[in-house]
Amino acid sequence: MSPQGTVGAGARRPDGAAKVTGTFEYANDLARPGMLHGVTLRSPHPHARILRIDTTAAAAMPGVRAVLTADDIPGEVHFGLTLRDEPALADGVVRYAGEPVAVVAADDPVLAARAAAAIVVDYAPLPAVTDPQEALTAPPLHPEGNVYRHVDYAAGDPAMPGAVVSVEGTYRLGMQDPAFLAPEAGLAWPSPDGGVELDVATQWLHSDRNQIGWVTGLPPEKVRLRLSGVGGAFGGREDMTLQAHACLLALHTGRPVKIEYSREESFLAHRQRHPGTIWLRHHATADGTLVGLEARVLLDGGAYASTSPVVVTNTATLLQGPYRVPNAVIDAWSVRTNNPSCGAMRGFGVPQAAFAHEAQMDALAGALGLDRVELRLRNALRQGDVTTYGQVLDQPTPVREVIEGCRDLPLPPSTVEVPGGAGRASGPRHVRRGVGWGVIAKNLAFSEGFVDESTATCELRDGVVSLQCACAEVGQGFVTIAEQIARSVLGATAVTVEQADTGIASAGSTSASRQTMASGTAVHQACAAVRDRLLDRVARRRGLPRAALAIAAGMVTCAGEPVVPVAAAAPGRTIRATEHFVHPATVALGEPGPIYVAFGYAAQRAVVDVDVELGLVKVVQVASCQDVGTVINPVQLLGQVEGGIVQGLGFALMEQVIVRDGHIRNPDLQDYLIPTIADAPQVVSAYVEVPQPGMPYGWKGAGELPLCAALPAIAAAVRDATGLPLPSAPIRPDDIALALGAAPIVRWTTPPPPPVADSPYPDPSGRGDGTWERSGADGHEPAPG
Repeated sequence: MSPQGTVGAGARRPDGAAKVTGTFEYANDLARPGMLHGVTLRSPHPHARILRIDTTAAAAMPGVRAVLTADDIPGEVHFGLTLRDEPALADGVVRYAGEPVAVVAADDPVLAARAAAAIVVDYAPLPAVTDPQEALTAPPLHPEGNVYRHVDYAAGDPAMPGAVVSVEGTYRLGMQDPAFLAPEAGLAWPSPDGGVELDVATQWLHSDRNQIGWVTGLPPEKVRLRLSGVGGAFGGREDMTLQAHACLLALHTGRPVKIEYSREESFLAHRQRHPGTIWLRHHATADGTLVGLEARVLLDGGAYASTSPVVVTNTATLLQGPYRVPNAVIDAWSVRTNNPSCGAMRGFGVPQAAFAHEAQMDALAGALGLDRVELRLRNALRQGDVTTYGQVLDQPTPVREVIEGCRDLPLPPSTVEVPGGAGRASGPRHVRRGVGWGVIAKNLAFSEGFVDESTATCELRDGVVSLQCACAEVGQGFVTIAEQIARSVLGATAVTVEQADTGIASAGSTSASRQTMASGTAVHQACAAVRDRLLDRVARRRGLPRAALAIAAGMVTCAGEPVVPVAAAAPGRTIRATEHFVHPATVALGEPGPIYVAFGYAAQRAVVDVDVELGLVKVVQVASCQDVGTVINPVQLLGQVEGGIVQGLGFALMEQVIVRDGHIRNPDLQDYLIPTIADAPQVVSAYVEVPQPGMPYGWKGAGELPLCAALPAIAAAVRDATGLPLPSAPIRPDDIALALGAAPIVRWTTPPPPPVADSPYPDPSGRGDGTWERSGADGHEPAPG
C-alpha cells in the first residue's frame, strides 16, 4: 500500500471538504466593489440578416453603463478554436438561434436584462439549413463554406478478400449537452496598464487569453486570466462564451463587469456533442475474423466550427474500434448548418463511433452464431498491429486483457429490478433482463501535429511545496494528483497548488484525457529538478556521495539511512524549478507517422432490466475493466469510472437536446433529462495496469473512456433484453414499446449457418443460395452520400 497522500494512495481532494460543505467559491460567487452586471442579447432566428440595430432606448436608461454591438469591437470581430469563423457579436448575419448580437452592462442584472430587451434589432429572416445532408449541397452559410472537414482514406484491398459475410447498419446519435451543474460565469476588470483581467470558469486559460486579445485588440501580455471555481465542464467550456464580452464591457466602462448565465442561456451558449449518422458495413470470414470495413459518417457541426474538423477525424479513424481491420474505405464529413454549434464533449467523437461499431459486432456475432465476447477476443488489437489509418501500435495494447478482466467480474443477482420511479407502473411479468458489451479504443491527448505541452513550477522551502501550473481543474482531479506527486518525489510535509492563471506558460486544455500525462508530467519534472538541487546541496554541505542520496518518507537518506528531514535540509532557502513537457510529435492524417500520441482501452458489460411493454429501462449493473497505465489514485479513478458510466447511461437512454427548425426546445434540466442517483447502476470496476512508456509511474489518461464504453454496452443490453435492433441513441421508451428502428442487413456469399435461437438479429436461414439478404423495417433511411 502506498504511503498516505503519495502516488498510488487514495488521497483526498484538497477542495473536497469545501465543496461538500458549500464554502467552495465557484465562478458565480465572484464579486468586486463597484461591479457592473453584463447581459447578452441573442438572436431569436437561426438564420437572418441584420438590417438595423437601435440601442438608443437601452443606452438612455439610468444605470445602464454600456451597450455594445459588433461596431464597438476594437480588435478583430472573429475568433474560434480551430477556425476564426465566429463573430464575438453578430457581424450582420446571425447563423443560429441564440447567437450573441449585443451586450449590456448596468448597475444590476435586472436593469441590464431590461436594457437588452429594449434594443431594437430588425432582422430579415433567411432560409435555415438545419439538415446536415442538405448542407452538403446548400448555398454556403458562411464564407468558409459548409464543410468543416471531409475525411476520406482507404487501407488495404477495397475488395475485402476472403469475406463470406457482411453486416451493414445505419446508426443515429442525438445531440448531448455537457449539462455541467454550474452555468458559465466570469468577472472582468480593467488593469492599470490598460489591459484587462478576467476570473472565469474555463478549460483552457491561454486559449481564452489569445482569443480575447484578438477581439479586444490587446497584446497577450495585457490580458491576464485566472481560473475561478469550475462546476463541471466535460468539453463545454473549451470554447469561449462570455469571456470576450465581459472584457469588452470592462474595458469600455472602466469598471468590473460580471456575467453569469441562466440555465437556458447556458444551453444556448456552449457547445454540445455532435449529432450524426454513421453507416457501417463490416466484412468477415466464417470464423468471425474481420476482413474489412466500409464507413460513411455525417456529423452536424452547427453554425460555427469550434472543434468540428477534429471531432470528425476521431470518429472516422476510431470506427475500427479496438479490432484488427486490415482493409477499410472510410468517408466522413462534418458540416455547417444553422443548428446550435457543436464542439468538444467527453469522448470527442469516439462515443458516436463506439455505438456504431459495437452494434455491428453484436450483429456480426448473431449472424455467425458466435459468442459476442469470443468474436471480440478473436479480433482484438495487439501491440504491433497497424490501424486502418496507418499507425503502428508500438505501445502496450491490452485489449484482450480488458475484455477478459471485465468478463471475470461478478454478475449481479438474478433478481429482477422493476424499472420506473416512485410511481412505477411496471410489473415483473413484463420485465426482461439483458446483458450487453461495449469495448472501445480511445486516443489520448492532442493529435495530428498539434503541439501537446504543459509547464509547471515547483518551489520548496522548509519542506513545504508550492506548485504552479495553468492546468484548469474542472473536477478531473489534477490538484490531487499534483499534491501526490510532490509528496512522492519531495517528501513534502505540505503542498499547495496555486490558483491556475496565465502568469505561467500554457498547460493546454483540460480535455482529451491529457492532463495527467501532460501537466502531471510537467509537475513531476519540476519536482524532480527541485529534488536534485536539494540533494546536490546536501551532498556538498555534508560531504556525502551524491549518488547515494535519495528522499524517502520525508527524509533525505544516504544509502537508505536517514540523514536529515527534507524540511531541515535547506533551512530558510527556496529551491525553485520550472519545467516544460512536450509529448512526442504526431503528424496529420495521411502523412507517414503516428497521428495519435497514445491510446487507452476499456471493456464494459451492462446488465439491464427492461419493461418491454412500457419501454422503461433499469440499468442494474455495469462492470468495467479499463487500461489505465498505472493507478495513481484509486478513489479518484473510481470516481471517473462511475461518473463516466452515469454520463454514458444518460447518452444511451435519456439525454438529447431537441432541436427543431434550428431552435433548442428543451434548454433546461426539467425537459433535458440527466441521470440522478436513482438512475445510477451498481458499478464494479477492475483495471489493467501496463505502464505507459515514457510516462512517470507509467500513467496515462483515464477520464473519457468510461463514457465511451458505457453507451454501447447499455444499448447492447437493451437490445439483448428486447430483441429489437434499436439503432439510435438515446433509446427512448417509444423505441422499445413501439418497436421502432431498423435491423441491420446481413449478406452472405456462402451458405449461411443455421439460425441462432433467440437471436435479435436477422435470421440467416431464409435461403442458402449464397445471395441471402435481409433488412429491417421499412423505416430504414439511406446513409449519407
